[in-house]
Amino acid sequence: MNKTKLTTIVGKNLILRPITLDDTDLIVNWRNNPSVVQNFIFREKFTRQMHESWMHNKVETGQVIQYIVEEKKNNRPIGSVYFRDVNENYNSAEFGIFIGEDDARGKGYGKEITSLFVRFGIESLGLHRIQLRLVKGNAAAARTYTSVGFHKEGEFRDMVKLGDEYRTVIFMSILDTDIKD
Repeated sequence: MNKTKLTTIVGKNLILRPITLDDTDLIVNWRNNPSVVQNFIFREKFTRQMHESWMHNKVETGQVIQYIVEEKKNNRPIGSVYFRDVNENYNSAEFGIFIGEDDARGKGYGKEITSLFVRFGIESLGLHRIQLRLVKGNAAAARTYTSVGFHKEGEFRDMVKLGDEYRTVIFMSILDTDIKD
């Protein structure tokens, strides 16, 4: 999978392009945005060094395939989408997404990003299974994932402790056979 040449993905309203080290400041700012942090299980302060390590140890090795999302109308970067834990033996990966610009939420971008990237994962990367984890209570994300074709596989009650509160994590997946043309 990591031998696949990563190309730009063009949608109706968005452009997805492979991430570069030049995107580090964007990622660090977005990952520290409270409205992004609240939907992540990993909530530590995100640093430049953490991102550079991620790029060198995960993205450059093919364990992660990460893209920057830009609005097509003005090429403004608004977020990121990625496959992590890419497993070539099982043709599987875990999906992740975040919209870092507050004013870019609520416009249907999440659904377009998810649909484009899942199709890319299946058609270009040869993924058979794409899974994701979701903190219970993020209803908008759950609706988006379901509308694209993800199926809920289960809930792990009180799986993580975020702050002083235990939270349930929902697991969802989509298979290549779930995608209809």
